[in-house]
Formats: sequence, C-alpha cells, structure tokens
Amino acid sequence: MIEPPHQRLRSVDVLRGLAIAGVVVFHLVWDLDFSGLLQSNFSHHPAWLLFGRGLASTFMVLVGVSLALAHRNTIRWRPFFKRLWIIIAAAAAISLATLVIFPDAFIYFGILHAIATASMIGIVFVPLPAASSVVVGIAILVLPLFFSEPLFNTRWLAWIGFAATPPVSNDYVPIFPWVGLTLIGLGAAKASITRGFDDWIVRHEPTGPTTTALGRAGRLSLPIYLLHQPILLALILPTAWMLT
Repeated sequence: MIEPPHQRLRSVDVLRGLAIAGVVVFHLVWDLDFSGLLQSNFSHHPAWLLFGRGLASTFMVLVGVSLALAHRNTIRWRPFFKRLWIIIAAAAAISLATLVIFPDAFIYFGILHAIATASMIGIVFVPLPAASSVVVGIAILVLPLFFSEPLFNTRWLAWIGFAATPPVSNDYVPIFPWVGLTLIGLGAAKASITRGFDDWIVRHEPTGPTTTALGRAGRLSLPIYLLHQPILLALILPTAWMLT
C-alpha cells in the first residue's frame, strides 16, 4: 500500500525561504565586490564566508528533514526521482554556465550537486532507524577533520571531500563533510516524527504575510537560486561599466 503524502510543514518552507533570501544577499555582496562597486573586499571576509557556509548548512540539513517528511517509512519513488532529475539537470546547467563565465573557478561540485548526492544517499536511510543516519552522518561530518590526501586534489576526486588543496571553485560543497548534515537532519526529523513533534508543529505553525512570503520563496527556492545571479549580474555589471 502506498502511504499518502503528509501535510506540508509551512515552517520548513519558511526556513528554506530565509535561507534562499540569505543566498541572494550573499551573492549580491559578491557581485558588488566582483564588479568593483564594493571596494572593501567584504565578500572575502571570514565572517561573511562563514555566513555563506551557514546558508549551505541550512539547505543540507533541510534536505534530510524534507526526505523524512516526504517519505516517512514508505518511499514515494515517483516524486523522489522527479525532484532528483530536476536538481541534477540544474546542477549540470550551473557547471556549464560557470565553466563558460569563470573557467578557472567554475562550479564542479556546488550546493546543487551536493543536494542531489545527499538525496540519493539519504533515501537509503529513510526506512532505517533514525539513529543509524545520525551515527553515519556524524562520521561523514567528522572524518575530513582527520584525513586528507593530495591524491584527491584533482576535480575528478575533490568532490568526495578528502582533498588536501581542492581546485578553486566559486562554490565547493563536497560529500564529506556536507552530506553528513543531511543524514543528521534526516535522523533528527525521523525521531521527531516518531514522537509526534510534526503534529505539534502543524498546530503551532507561524502565520502572517511575512510567513506567507517566505514560505512561497521556500517552495520556489530552486528557480530563485537559478535565476537570481543572472538577474543581479545583468543589473550590476552594466552599472559598474558606466561608473568606472
């Protein structure tokens, strides 16, 4: 018997909406810096880069949470593969576009590549006990702290996450450690569902126009991610050319 889809949690969409809004702001600062309109080199400040890593972490955790909410203990293969192929196609488009625009720093394994890979790994853990995905997730998260090897320094292997000096990329989100966050999010969400915490969230969902707007942005996070940079660059680069 196929398990029916469960009610979508507005709060998860809101969190994703906040994250994608942060990505737009993060790239806006990067574009201003790249174009010369921002003279402080702020986009390379450690605190700003940490902000970007925090956004990526949020997305990776939410991949696991979404897997738990969407499939519970019965995997709905058709919607899973439909979503997966869309993400894979989007990741390939990002790699191709950045290879043309930034050939020396193109995105060979960025956030979309990581989300696609995390989805494929995470779906294996959906039917398993919550503790198993948390334990494996912690191992994936921690292992790169103790192991790196120059053998993995090429783009063909750096995506795994053990490179001592990975090739330059405008977005680098390798399997180790990032997929660990997805598995931890999956395990935590499964444990919460078992205890009925999702039902409690449904009864206490946030409301209001801001929530509605952020929730809509969260549901449209992929098209926003794909379109915001071309739009920002189309506005910022001509402005920079006129002012310099």
